[in-house]
Amino acid sequence: MFHQDNARSLITRQKLLELGWDVLSHPPYSPDLAPSDFHLFRSLQNSLNGKNFNYLVEIKNHIEKFFAEKSEVEERL
Repeated sequence: MFHQDNARSLITRQKLLELGWDVLSHPPYSPDLAPSDFHLFRSLQNSLNGKNFNYLVEIKNHIEKFFAEKSEVEERL
């Protein structure tokens, strides 16, 4: 994933085309990716470190378990 934030757009666009990457639009200040959720992404990344998945269902199960455990913690607070 490449997140463009205040980069020189023409040069960035040229490099993405050169690499053959698809560009997905994302609003610059989307509430869907609020800074308040940053800890969640870090925690998810840490839970995935060192893991190898052979099937998509394994990834899905891991992520569902991750969020279920987060919900359990929130319920106890």
